[in-house]
Formats: sequence, structure tokens, C-alpha cells
Amino acid sequence: MASIAEAKIITPQPGFQMAALSTPADIAIIGGGAGGGKTYALLMEATRHRFNPGFGAVIFRRTYAQITNEGGLWDTSKDLYPLVGAKQGDMEWKFPSNARVSFAHMQHEKNMFDWQGTQIPLVVFDELTHFTKKQFWYMLTRNRSMCGVRPYVRASCNPDPDSWVAELIDWWIGEDGFPIPERAGVLRYFTRDGETMVWGNTPDEVIAQAPHLFQGELASTSPKSLTFIPGSIYENKKLLAVNPEYLAGLMAQDEETKAQLLEGNWKVKVDGLALYEPTRLNDLFTNYPVVEAQPRRCITVDAAGFGQDKCVIKVWQGWTVVAITVISKTGSRDIVDAVEPLRQRYNVAQSDVLVDQDGVGGGAVALGGYSGFSGGAPPLPDPETGTKEFYKNLKTQCYYRSAARTNRGEVRIEVTTDSCLIDGQRTTKLKVGSQVVDVRDVIKQDLKAIKRAKADAEGKKQINTKEEQKILLGRSPDFGDTFMMREWFELQPVARKGFMRRVN
Repeated sequence: MASIAEAKIITPQPGFQMAALSTPADIAIIGGGAGGGKTYALLMEATRHRFNPGFGAVIFRRTYAQITNEGGLWDTSKDLYPLVGAKQGDMEWKFPSNARVSFAHMQHEKNMFDWQGTQIPLVVFDELTHFTKKQFWYMLTRNRSMCGVRPYVRASCNPDPDSWVAELIDWWIGEDGFPIPERAGVLRYFTRDGETMVWGNTPDEVIAQAPHLFQGELASTSPKSLTFIPGSIYENKKLLAVNPEYLAGLMAQDEETKAQLLEGNWKVKVDGLALYEPTRLNDLFTNYPVVEAQPRRCITVDAAGFGQDKCVIKVWQGWTVVAITVISKTGSRDIVDAVEPLRQRYNVAQSDVLVDQDGVGGGAVALGGYSGFSGGAPPLPDPETGTKEFYKNLKTQCYYRSAARTNRGEVRIEVTTDSCLIDGQRTTKLKVGSQVVDVRDVIKQDLKAIKRAKADAEGKKQINTKEEQKILLGRSPDFGDTFMMREWFELQPVARKGFMRRVN
């Protein structure tokens, strides 16, 4: 939205809209969070050359319905273009000078060829992440001009970490997924060498990296410039004044959706595959699970592997985690030395200590006389019915059961300086890579990384692989694994003295 003076002068709002309409970039990708005013900025951009009789702009949405939906792109244009003298046509506005702004869709990738042979001085994509990479680059070949206006491209978007757009603007995005403030609106230059992007801070830097592309008749050609300008609903004062409920609606979303659409995070995925409901993950630390007369006391242990992995130990009383110990050492003796004081303090039987027996964990099982957990083992029968459950393996079975219990609000994790011991220090803070984070955040991150996967050829339920989880986290989900291992005790005593007690 913009402020409109009595003389019908349309001005962008300070901040995001002003930056979006001021950039000299050949290609500007604008937006991020929802409600920042990016669509209105695109519509304003298309009026810039309305006095040029040879000027034309085409504003694309992926489908026709996205153009004509109630309150969408076309409806918004009706609020703006008549104010500057434009006359409405069939999905087109014509200005007194004969300059035109058209609206079109490219629902199918082949629709891009409908524009073969055209000249479009300004190409606009509303919600660029909806378009394919091929459509975008092809339309740059149509972005040409004989009217004196240097051809350029403008595009809006919301964050989509799986899109080709995320890769294109990666330089402007930090490791945490948020735009880097000092890089907002900074121009970079590029060319494409096949499918490879060649970037530079100046045109000469690009040419120096790919001199073979700028020879002969192309010697005078200059690389194109591109920038990314992030936006936020908080900069759209007009929207907030007229419709404050829109912000409330964004704030009411689950954590992932809010991070994307409200906060503009490019590395948070909203894919519908999460096992654990996001709101229930927050509840983990405030729930009041049913207190059993004789709650089961047990300990789950995930031994450290390598790199940033930690040995994580959780003490359970019923469905409450009452103590968390984290150690960076990975030896079998170190694990036993950390477990035994906890066993004594919380009165946990030796066989009620469950250790992931892969790697050094197997040594701890043998040394301490503990139970061994093998995630790749077949799933166990339902303890109540005796029927076999249709999961890929035991680990998958435990994660699905753990998620269901968590989503019912039946689990609690106590995180205090008294309950947490991290490398010998009473603290709730943990160093992960170069950052110091709260244990609660690490637990939530781990559980968010566990996703449903497509069933296997036999129809058995699966979760994403350990490698995929590590890509999401940058480490192993040690806190998540010790969380799901608690379910193993609920699947007993059916197989407790069978293969699950063997040590590999």
C-alpha cells in the first residue's frame, strides 16, 4: 500500500518499498515476509514509464486464478492505476501515452514459448518461487526494449528454502536463514556459463572469471546486475493501520510458518512432513503429564559419534525427563562414569539403562551391563495386541510412537540449571558449532528434523535418513534419539530378553 496525495502522486512507503523502487539493478528480487507491500511495489514500478508511448510491462503470476482471485493482483491494480489515468482493458491497463501494463500467467512451463518474438522492457514476476528456473531465464531473452528504457526485471517472493530462488539469492542470506542487513540492496554482477553462475562484485570481476564469454561481438557486453531487497510487514505501516488483524494472523501460525512468513527466514521448511507438531514441541517444557503411582525410572543414552556430536544422557521418571547430562568425551568408560552417578541418584536399575549400541555405545553396554538399542532392528510387536507394527525398523517405530505421545501432550522435559549438567557445568547452555544455544532449542531443532518419508516398497512407514537429518541440523540429532528411545521400554517385555539384549 502507498500514500496517495491529492495531486495523485503515488509515493512508496519509507524503507522496503522505497528501496525496491530506487534500486538500479537489472534484476531485483524483493520481499521475504508476508505483508511487506511487495505486490504494491511491483504495481507502482510498472507505472514508472507511463509517459513513454513505446513502453510495455508484463506482470506474471503462475496461474490465471492467482491474478483474478478476490483481493489479488488484478483487484489491487484497480485501486492504483485509475489514479494515474490508466484505462482498464482485458487483463491490461493502458495509459494516455499508450504505454501498457499487461497481466499474464505461465501455468505450464511450455507457456513461456507463447512469448517468443516479443519485446518486453519490464518483466515482472509476482511470487517468483512459483515459477520454474527455466521460465525465469527464458523470459530474460524477451526482456528487451526499443523505447529507450533499459530493459529490467522485478520479482517478488516469500521464503522457500527448497526453491531455485533460494540458491540464486544465497549470498544475501545468512547461515541462520535471515537476510544479512548490510547486504540488502547491494548489487552483484553475474553471467551464466552453461548452468554455472559466475558472480562478481563488479562487471570486471565477472569478465575476468569467464573471459571466453566476452569475446568477439560480445566483447562490449556487460554482465547483468542483481540484488535482493528483503521486506517485512512491520515496514508496511499502511497495512497495519488498516488491517492490524493480518499481523495477528501471522503471529498465530505455527513456529515454522511464522518464521517464514512473519520473520522472513529462508532456511525454515514448512513441508507438512514433520512428525512432531511444532506447538507441542513448545509444550514439552510446560506439560503436566499424568503422575503414575510407580513411574518407570530409566535412562536413555546416545553416544557421541564424531565432530559436533555429543553423548547425551536423559533420566526419565515416567514421562518426565528429570535430568540431562551432556559429555563431549566419547569413550565407553566415559559413558559408564557419567551414567553410574545418575543411576545411584535416581535409583535406576542397571537393565533400565538403554544405550544406542552402535560404535562406542556397544562398549558401554558391555562394560556397564546395560541394555542395548539397535535402531536398525525390526520393529517390535505391539505389547497390548501382540501384532507386528508396520514400520521400516525399530528406530522408526519409536519415533512415530514418541511423536504421537508428544502430540497428545503427555511428555515433559525439565530444563533448569539443577537438572542439566553439560561437560561438568550446571547450565542450560550448550555450544553447538560456533554458537551457544539453550538446550530447549537444541531439543526442538532435533525433533523438527525428524520427517515422515515415503513408505517403502512393502508399504512400511519410514522417516528421513540420518544423512538427511544431519543436512538439516549440521550434526546428528543426539537429543532427538535419546528422546525417542524412551518408547523402547513401552514395547517391553516382549523382546526384552531376546535379540535386543545382544551386543554386536
